Amino acid sequence: MSKLEELKNFIDGMQVDYEKFYTKGQNAAGTRLRKALSELRKKAQDFRNEIQQERLARKSPQS
Repeated sequence: MSKLEELKNFIDGMQVDYEKFYTKGQNAAGTRLRKALSELRKKAQDFRNEIQQERLARKSPQS
């Protein structure tokens, strides 16, 4: 599974808590959403770092 698919699936998994928080008013779902967003930030940063490493590897002269 690609990193992009992984991020999409993770965001899709947040849908249930999103609906519980905003439509049903469940505060615990908001807590889970905040935790998930923090994890999403970490996953996105890892993906970003991987992209940067790949970019730098492409620039470096081949010996």
